[in-house]
This record gives sequence, structure tokens and C-alpha cells, in this order.
Amino acid sequence: MNTGTWVGAVLCPGRYVAGERCKSTAKMEGKVVIITGANTGIGKETARDLARRGARVIIACRDIAKAEAAASEIRAETGNQQVIVKKLDLADTKSIREFAEKFLAEEKELHILINNAGVMLCPYSKTADGFEMHMGVNHLGHFLLTFLLLERLKQSAPARIVNVSSLAHHGGRIRFHDLHGEKSYNRGLAYCHSKLANVLFTRELARRLQGTKVTANALHPGSVSSELVRHSFVMTWLWKIFSFFLKTPWEGAQTSIYCAVAEELDSVTGQYFSDCQPAYISPRGRDDETARKLWSVSCELLGIQWD
Repeated sequence: MNTGTWVGAVLCPGRYVAGERCKSTAKMEGKVVIITGANTGIGKETARDLARRGARVIIACRDIAKAEAAASEIRAETGNQQVIVKKLDLADTKSIREFAEKFLAEEKELHILINNAGVMLCPYSKTADGFEMHMGVNHLGHFLLTFLLLERLKQSAPARIVNVSSLAHHGGRIRFHDLHGEKSYNRGLAYCHSKLANVLFTRELARRLQGTKVTANALHPGSVSSELVRHSFVMTWLWKIFSFFLKTPWEGAQTSIYCAVAEELDSVTGQYFSDCQPAYISPRGRDDETARKLWSVSCELLGIQWD
């Protein structure tokens, strides 16, 4: 950063933390999109943008009341009445299977799956199936959802899978000896581990999908002012104090939107993006052996066969 840029960043930091915006004007009429956790934050802004482009948007959320309020707001603002709410609790594999079963019965196509929902800094807890909450929701829940919907994505190809990860993946490790944090647990590291799992899942998924015209990419949305830190009083307090240095949800959604719609990404797969451009992946995030082992362990935990 040169002196002029550095001075500008100090005097007007908001302009620099905002990042790049998705410049694509692609229309999405006739496209069916699922976005998990789209009742708030960057998921809601992603849904708003894709609805504005004409897509049929499925808002998949645990909190139906909040999701219906978000969908109503988006329908009124965009004029797109094809914004639909469906119940999905990523902390319960029964709910994931029920969601997928109903979706496949009702929708004949699926062009974009955005695995956006996530939890962060949770006190130690487990999902309905006994998985540590971060790993269970952020990775295993989306892993199962993608598995259940993959054939419909292939039938609808060209199609895209977009996994919302984080820069935090740099601090993560896949601790196969203690995947559920029963021996030692740190809520910050648990989040990092799950975000690394997102990157590794994307990498192995892209490899397996070669030749199908279904792409899979991951992204870092930036540090966004959202409800994601609600489980930590300290982080909530810091987020409020330093809100000027955080992206708004609209700004944070731009890379998700970019990965979902940008024409230049039609055949790009297995990549990781930040601010609407390729970004550096940690060495652990590029470890193919770990990616393959995580895939195998995930299938075993979920009781599925995904070859």
C-alpha cells in the first residue's frame, strides 16, 4: 500500500473495507437457487440480489418466522414473487433429509446451491446427531445437503455449488483424533476447523465433479457486521465498537453473488475467492490427502456412500 492509499485508508476506512462489488449483470430468469441461512446477514442480501435478477430463490432456514419476514421483504422490494421459504435445520440430519425430499418432490431443477448458513463461537454443544456444533452445522450439515441434492444439480447443469468459508480457515486443522472436540475445545479454533473443512470439501468435491458441468467454489465474505458473533459477548461488543471497519451485509454478500452469477466463472471450479477475485488458500487447505480422508470420515459419520 503506497503512502496515498495508506492515508486514504486511515481517513476513510469504510471505503477500503467495503471490498469489490460483483459487476456482473447476468439475469437469472428460469434459474432455481437454494440459499441456506438466508433470513439474515449476507445470506439475505444474496437472496435479495438473485431475486432481483429473476431467480426462483429458496430460502432454507431453521427460523421460519424470520425467514418468512425476510422473504416478504424481498418479494415486496424486488417484485419477484418466487421467493420461497423452506424449513431446514442443519444441526439435525433428519431435518436435512426432509428438506431435500420435499425439495426434490416439488422442484424439477436446481441450478445454484449456496451453502451459506453457519454458526460461530458457540459454547461447547452438539447437534442432534452428536456432532460438535461448528463441525456439524458448518461442514457436515452442508456436506449431507449437497450429497442429497447433487443429482438434481447434475440434471440441471450447468450448475454451481458455492460454499461460504472464511479467512479463518488459515487457523484451522482437521483433528481426526478429536473431530468433535471431546478431548479439548476452544470455540474460536472450532470455528476455524470447520471453515478449513469447507475449503477441503470444496476442493475434493470439485475434483469429483470434473466433466459434469457442475462447479464448486469456496469464498471468504470478509469481516461482516452480522449476527454470526451473537454467541460471544466480547465479539458482539467489539463488533459494535469497530463497526466502521466491518463490511455491511450487502458488501459481504458480493463475493457470494459473484461466485453464483459471474459469466467468467462458468467453468472455474475448486477455487477460493475473496473480494470477487481468487485468494490465497492455506497449505492445509491445499492438502489433497487430508481432503480425501475428511470426505471418507464425513461419509462414515453421516452413514452415506458417496463415491
